[in-house]
Amino acid sequence: MGWQSGPVPTPQPSPTVVWSPETRLHRPDAEIWVGVRTEGTEVPERVDRILQAVRDEQWQVVEATSHDDDVLAEVHDSDFLCHLGTVHERWRESGIPELVGQDRVVPYMFATEAMLGQLPGRLPSAVHALAGWYCYDTMTLVGPDTWRSARAALDCALTAVDLVSDGHRAVYAVCRPPGHHVTRTGYGGSCYLNNAAVAAQALRRKGHENVAVVDVDAHHGNGTASIFYDRGDVFYGSVHVDPGAGWFPHVVGFADEVGSGEGEGTTLNVPLSPGTGDGPWCDAVSLLAERAAESGATALVVSLGLDAAVDDPESPLRVSRDGYARAGSELAELALPTVLVQEGGYHLDSLGGLVTAFVTPFVT
Repeated sequence: MGWQSGPVPTPQPSPTVVWSPETRLHRPDAEIWVGVRTEGTEVPERVDRILQAVRDEQWQVVEATSHDDDVLAEVHDSDFLCHLGTVHERWRESGIPELVGQDRVVPYMFATEAMLGQLPGRLPSAVHALAGWYCYDTMTLVGPDTWRSARAALDCALTAVDLVSDGHRAVYAVCRPPGHHVTRTGYGGSCYLNNAAVAAQALRRKGHENVAVVDVDAHHGNGTASIFYDRGDVFYGSVHVDPGAGWFPHVVGFADEVGSGEGEGTTLNVPLSPGTGDGPWCDAVSLLAERAAESGATALVVSLGLDAAVDDPESPLRVSRDGYARAGSELAELALPTVLVQEGGYHLDSLGGLVTAFVTPFVT
C-alpha cells in the first residue's frame, strides 16, 4: 500500500520588518508633565520587545539603509531640522547642565500669541528660550543621541518605501522615536521627525499620484494632519481619543477639521469617547479604509500606534488584540502597497503581540 499525500500547502510569505540599532540610542530619561519630572514610557525596550515578537514569528528582519535628506526637506522646514540636529550640543555648551543639573533639552517658555499679541517676535538667542520656539510641550526632551535615533527611524520608514516600491506587498518599519505629532516646523508628543509624512511624500516621489495615511494611534496625529491639510494628493484619516475630553493634543483632532484649499475633504478625524472598545473603534477604522479607497490612493501608509490597547498606560481606549487584528484586516483588504510605520504603544508586555496581530493580515 503506497503512501499518498494530500495537497501541498502553499507557503505564506512572511512580513518584512525594517529596523535600525540606532533607534535604541534615544534616551529622554524622563518627561516634564505639569511641571513634575515623571518617568517616561517611550523607552528603548519598545524596540527590543517588538523585535523579539517578530523574530519569534520568523518574520524577515532587515536593517535600514541610509538615505539623503531630500524627501525630509520637502516635509520639514530647514531651520527646524538644523535646530533639532544641533540643539543638544548648544545646550551642553551653554553651561546649563552644570548650572541646574539638566542635561536634556527641555523648553521653559513658548512664544505663543498670548505672549506676543501684535508684536513681531524674533528668534531667541538663548538656547533655553530657543528650545520653546521649535518644541511645543515640556514632555519631549532632547538628549545627546536623539537626533541620531530620529534620523535612523526615518531611514527605517524610507527603506520600507524602497522595498514596497520594489514589489513587496507590505513592509513594517520599527520607527522609534515615533513621529506623527511633528509638524512642518516643530516637534512634541515624544516625536521628533514625522516618519509617516516623509514616507507618504517618498511614495509620491515614487510615482503614486495619491497616497492615503491612516492613523490608528490613540492620539490624533496633529503633525501629519497639518503637513497635508491643504494638499489634495494625500488623504489623512485618524481614529483617536476625543481631544475635547481632555486628551493630547487637546486643541486639534476634531471631526470638523476636513482640510482646506486643495485639501478640503482629504482629512477625516474620528474622535472617540474615553472607554471606547473594539466595536466602535473597528467601525471607525473601516470608515477610514472606505474613505482611503474613495480618495483614489494607490499606496497606503499606516501610522501604527498601539496605545489604544486596553492595557496601555497612555490612553483611555479599550481595544483588544482581536480588535487590532480586525483593524489590520480592514486595511489589508484595500490591497494597496503598504508601509506600516510604528508610532505609539507603551505596554511592553503586550506590544509585540499587538504588532503581529495587526500586521499579519497584510501578507496572508
